[in-house]
Amino acid sequence: MRATSQSIAAEIADRIASGDLSPGERVPSARGITRDWGVAIATATKALAVLQQQGLIVSTPGIGSIVASPAFTPSPSLSTATVVPTAIAMADAEGIAAISMRRIAAELGTPTMSLYRHVDSKDGLVLLMIDAVLGEDSFPTPSSDWRADLEVSARLQWAAFQRHPWLAGVMSISRPQLVPNGFRYTEWCLRALAPLELSMETMMYISVIVFSHVKALATDFAFETEQQQDTGLTADEYMTTRSTDIAAMVSPSDLPLLASLVHSDDFDLDLDALFEFGLQRLLDGIESWISR
Repeated sequence: MRATSQSIAAEIADRIASGDLSPGERVPSARGITRDWGVAIATATKALAVLQQQGLIVSTPGIGSIVASPAFTPSPSLSTATVVPTAIAMADAEGIAAISMRRIAAELGTPTMSLYRHVDSKDGLVLLMIDAVLGEDSFPTPSSDWRADLEVSARLQWAAFQRHPWLAGVMSISRPQLVPNGFRYTEWCLRALAPLELSMETMMYISVIVFSHVKALATDFAFETEQQQDTGLTADEYMTTRSTDIAAMVSPSDLPLLASLVHSDDFDLDLDALFEFGLQRLLDGIESWISR
């Protein structure tokens, strides 16, 4: 018989009761449940919500859902200022798919409907989350150097995406979210470019393609975070486990350049280095185009 959210929650609860899972120990993530029980992500998140409502687990930033300490008590206060950080911490730990009004209510120890006094919907909550994390950093005084100022904007965005791996996946280029702190980034880029006396359309294109570079690379942070949670392996550890398979697939006769790379230790795909390399080459191209 196919597992249900209630049956999965009961199995995990039994493991907690038996001591197989101790207070502070991490329980299976939503994606781990999806993999191990063969259910949809919605079923997995419901199972975790049931456990939270029972007070058996709590969500911990950077770790995920853990077995609650017997001393855990629900938060007595409820406001937008408590709902949004709780949702951000949950998304940081388990991904944006783990977010639901029911789970957040369970985490805060309050009825689900009470959240709607402070947040109008899940979509509205996500907008508040985006605005909150984009507002974590402040811009320095402009340097009057358009390239240096665009680097500042790109690096602040990169840092925000690293702190919150889910962020890149919920932000859109073609349908930008209407959040005040997102507008601050755009305004910063436009001010940096304004002295060049380009058209507004051109300045917006430059702003968008710089953001696109950051966002595109940042999407891999979310994937990597999920994979580490599900497998327990870092990217380097994963590549080590697959090195024999990769070497077997990359034939020196058919793929000599790739084969030389596989059999050497000269290359390490570091996302930070890749971000900086891509950013500089992108700005080189813009600078060259402006000079012409």
